[in-house]
Amino acid sequence: MIELVNNPVVIDGAALQSAEEARAKGVDLAAARSGTLAARILDAHNTAPQGEDVLRIRFDALASHDITYVGIIQTARASGLKEFPLPYALTNCHNSLCAVGGTINEDDHLFGLAAARKYGGIFVPPNLAVIHQYVREMMTKCGGMILGSDSHTRYGALGVMGVGEGGPELVKQLLGKTYDLPRPQVVAVWLEGAPRPGVGPQDVALALIGAVFKSGFVKNKVLEFMGPGVANLSVEYRCGVDVMTTETTCLSSIWTTDEKVRAYLRLHGREADYAPLQLEGPACYEACIRVDLSRVVPMIALPFHPSNAWPVAEVVKRPKEILAATEAEAVRQFGAVGKALNLCAKIHDNGVWVDQGVIAGCAGGSFENITLAAAVLNGKSTGNAAFSLSVYPASEPQGLALVNNGSYAKLMAAGAVLKNAFCGPCFGAGDTPAHGALSIRHATRNFPNREGSKPASGQLSAVALMDARSIAATAANGGRLTPATELDWSTPELAQADLHYRFEPLIYHRRVYNGFGRPEPETPLVFGPNIADWPSMSPLPEHLLLQVACVITDPVTTTDELIPSGETSSLRSNPPRLAEYTLSRKDPGYVARAKAVQQMEKRRLAHPEDPDLLATARALFALCGQDLLPSGANLSNVGLGSTIFALKPGDGSAREQAASCQKVLGGWANLAAEYATKRYRSNLINWGMLPFIADADLAQTLQVGDWLAVPHIRSAVQNASPTILAYVLRPDAADGAKCQQIALTLRELTADERQIILDGCLINFYNAARGK
Repeated sequence: MIELVNNPVVIDGAALQSAEEARAKGVDLAAARSGTLAARILDAHNTAPQGEDVLRIRFDALASHDITYVGIIQTARASGLKEFPLPYALTNCHNSLCAVGGTINEDDHLFGLAAARKYGGIFVPPNLAVIHQYVREMMTKCGGMILGSDSHTRYGALGVMGVGEGGPELVKQLLGKTYDLPRPQVVAVWLEGAPRPGVGPQDVALALIGAVFKSGFVKNKVLEFMGPGVANLSVEYRCGVDVMTTETTCLSSIWTTDEKVRAYLRLHGREADYAPLQLEGPACYEACIRVDLSRVVPMIALPFHPSNAWPVAEVVKRPKEILAATEAEAVRQFGAVGKALNLCAKIHDNGVWVDQGVIAGCAGGSFENITLAAAVLNGKSTGNAAFSLSVYPASEPQGLALVNNGSYAKLMAAGAVLKNAFCGPCFGAGDTPAHGALSIRHATRNFPNREGSKPASGQLSAVALMDARSIAATAANGGRLTPATELDWSTPELAQADLHYRFEPLIYHRRVYNGFGRPEPETPLVFGPNIADWPSMSPLPEHLLLQVACVITDPVTTTDELIPSGETSSLRSNPPRLAEYTLSRKDPGYVARAKAVQQMEKRRLAHPEDPDLLATARALFALCGQDLLPSGANLSNVGLGSTIFALKPGDGSAREQAASCQKVLGGWANLAAEYATKRYRSNLINWGMLPFIADADLAQTLQVGDWLAVPHIRSAVQNASPTILAYVLRPDAADGAKCQQIALTLRELTADERQIILDGCLINFYNAARGK
């Protein structure tokens, strides 16, 4: 089904060959590396001088949703923003439940509309479209690049390299700066064959994620899809695979384009935005993933990660063995609360029975997915037991098309509940299942608590990811887990006159505000009571004393665990209030520990000669043999703060708050064996936090309450020191265990990134450049 080739390959036309074979035929591999689609697009957007190692990218457009755009605009305002220099879409598809948090979600929407008018932006009202569907329909242009403050910013199937990053990276673009990164490696995804009826894009995506995630095969690389199998996929099918590439931890994606893409853009009134993207000669890739589409079967990703992928038929065949392993993982992650997830109890009456189905969002809510789900359910019933099915279109134009082709009528008659365009089921703000329940969803993620449950309150439910076709087949059997390939139904031909997609642009023309190029600087911003400015942040001092406020030894830590998704998203525009929830689902004691050290730092800033603080600092430095505070010295050059350790933090969302909330609470650094994604590491840097790399063995000895002394850290950052000596201090330990010297590194920091850390955060960096 999927073969990983961990060696360079060369693709020339329809030929896939090893690097050795290509070299023997006279191919210049160095030149061929510049022949990939990704390299060509990156080079077209690179503003760095020729020969510079670091790419400096300027994007063609930006997109944010209502979890992120308030913070981005507030940061940009504080850094000198005058107007949006490129198209910037502010969509409202996450914080759309205005009963959650009182007025504050709708307050943010009014802020967004006012900002679009003031600075010349695009405002997409709530429930009109999810962020990525609006961009697909209205903003993509072949050969372009789009930056979004959402991790699933992927438009490769439409010939656009999409990159999902934290908000500060969008701030840089708004201020005319660049997105800087080393040239990424490119991995070819060679598609062959055609999917069987009943096998959808989520099945292909989950098979791919399961094959590459745990090994880091494509981490921070670009996936380039090509091969004869591409022609056998519709554009919406390609988009469904493409959007899920985020879960492989790749940086971006790009596909070859063809007449089907031209037809898609023509349908949306944008044929002029089409360009053929095909290789123009031999192209060399660092590795290759071969996918035989004809061998892909219906898949399910069991809790608690999209990479926990199994064939649905295998789970049905061996349910006790497979589900018991998921139960054990729940206990490992949640302790006694995890025992509530009794998945093996769902094995009865000759099947595995689930409690809920959801088809939604940028991955599941497409016209094609929902039309085929309606075909599966046509004339059938979801039943009147506990199982329920909710369906969310990805946009109102798609919803109207589903009304016009009769799909909605079929779904309603079967018992499905139809809702508006909304990302809530994907991040825990809609359709939260019952305690102990299992939900199957065509959505993007099934991280712990992503479905909206609260383990700290004794609530626990779980999500498994599946394709819309198999969710509909399961619904047709009243909730009995069923792959779509094993249900008797006829796959309709979507090109036939009564089923094909008709796009209605008036829905957007009548409701979307598009002020790009026409800013109204006199327009006042509308501030609700929950919209707060960022607190002031100090520059990096010469020395740091950091107390370890949390130690996480899980193999991977998601951004959802660092800062919860769901209803806390209503507080995204209020940094101090949101920070109160930092690590609340992973380590409820973290906030109190971090705030206790932060109070010490506030005392230091107000009174650097404080005798008690001086005595504490001298005693800690003495443990590691550092005489940094001689008689008469004060603490003006010694920062006090907190840090966390995690083996591999930052998988998942692009939300900057996973880092900024730690900073708001006085965090100065993260310690990690590695970072799961570039975007999380970038978020740390942009909020002035040191992204330390430490030896993984530190997880065996480091404890909450330990101190970390980092002498001369400011000089080390200034001088780009390759190794930084630090000391783990335990004042109350036995003499031989009071001090442990460790080596830390800060890898691949650009000159600007070093200066951002030195200045204390991106806002300070830009204000310093403006002389403020």
